[in-house]
Amino acid sequence: MQGLLIVILLDLTLDLVGSVSQLEIDKHLEYGRDFLAKGQLQDALLHYHAAVEGDPTNYLTYYKRGTVYLALGKAKSALLDLDKVLELKVDFTPARLQRGNVLLKQAHFDEAERDFHDVLFVEPNNRDAFYALDRLETARENMKLIDQMVYNGDHALAVQQITRVLEICPWSSNLRERRAGSYLILGDYMSAISDIRSTTKLLSDNTEGFFKLSTWLYRLGQVDEALKEIRECLKLDPDHKECFPLYKKIRKINKLLQDAKTALEDTKDYDACIDSAQRVLTQEPDEQNVQFTAFHYLCKCYTGTSDATRAINNCQEALKIKKEPDLICDSAEAYLIAEMFDDAIREYKDALEIEPNMHRAKQGLKKAQQRQKQSEIRDYYKILGVTRNASKRDIIKAYRKQAQKWHPDNFQEGEEKKRAQKKFIDIAAAKEVLTDEEKRAKFDQGEDPLDPESGRHKQGFNPFQEFHHFHGSPFQFKFHFN
Repeated sequence: MQGLLIVILLDLTLDLVGSVSQLEIDKHLEYGRDFLAKGQLQDALLHYHAAVEGDPTNYLTYYKRGTVYLALGKAKSALLDLDKVLELKVDFTPARLQRGNVLLKQAHFDEAERDFHDVLFVEPNNRDAFYALDRLETARENMKLIDQMVYNGDHALAVQQITRVLEICPWSSNLRERRAGSYLILGDYMSAISDIRSTTKLLSDNTEGFFKLSTWLYRLGQVDEALKEIRECLKLDPDHKECFPLYKKIRKINKLLQDAKTALEDTKDYDACIDSAQRVLTQEPDEQNVQFTAFHYLCKCYTGTSDATRAINNCQEALKIKKEPDLICDSAEAYLIAEMFDDAIREYKDALEIEPNMHRAKQGLKKAQQRQKQSEIRDYYKILGVTRNASKRDIIKAYRKQAQKWHPDNFQEGEEKKRAQKKFIDIAAAKEVLTDEEKRAKFDQGEDPLDPESGRHKQGFNPFQEFHHFHGSPFQFKFHFN
């Protein structure tokens, strides 16, 4: 009697637990529908997960969850749910039609065709199934043409044909990989990369795709992006025999390039920048686009050290690989340091041909033309031996030194004295211009404020008076201009 009572109580407890569980399942289904209607797919998916766990025999719950998976682009998970639906209810034609469409999008033609025919067996007038079969046959015929085009080496036509098939089969990783191969042969790396990147999303464990993606990005010189992709390969397989060695190589090159960039842009340590960039060239003797970045850094950093010859050489090495407007302007800057004004002007004009509205090139061209004009007249900076950004104090110091050296009283009569007289006048003129803010600004804009033809030079300019004013010279002499 007592045993019977225990059994009855246990049955009642199980019934109670079951009813509570069904209430929870219904609640999850309700929440799932609401979130799905609002487009909150991840939230809807969580509730459908809970509903499936609560009742793994309800085919409709699997079907609803499969629909959410499809909306999220997770075809593999959707197919598993659709398979389960048809296992639980073999005559549920919406699931069979849906599975056929997924298989068609993946270019699995035979399996898709069976599903569509099974739908028509149950529903002979199903228009969706007829339409799907028509599209399937079109894709299948086009696939035969693709094979022939690739066999004949007509990769441009093959790309066009694969693109047509992908309109029907957008989830086919195989088709995207084949198109990537044709793009690669045609030299269109960016399009090939785009297709391979799609395959890494379509296939959850596509280590080969990540390896190709990283390799091609590296060849394009996109070292930082290549490093990101090879790390994705190692997340799937830490000991991958191809990905791991490539990872070590790319990581090392990326570190050197980052060091060069930091030294150039942040610390202005041009010697460190040069060292890192040269090490890249030593360790990467083959890939030109990687070398391009190193040459570009050397172009900039040697310019920073005012080593015009090395700057120009490295700029030109980079330009042999790729002509980019910014690089062309950097090359022009190197020519300016060398006072090769014609070459600088040519480079700036070349940059403007590529990018007509480039502000840097416009300003650089104007600067180069001003410098060229100045080179045809007296260069007051060069006369005093100071840089163009020298302070007034440095200018006065340089003036005193030069004036002391070239004062005519230091020389005997004859050619040497005449040469000293001219040098002394130029030195005093340089001091006058460069210590006067207004005159210096005019000179920097390409105008000589002491040029008699300009009509704006200082009347009665006396170089000896200027020297005595600044230096307190004890020299006494008579100066005759004949």
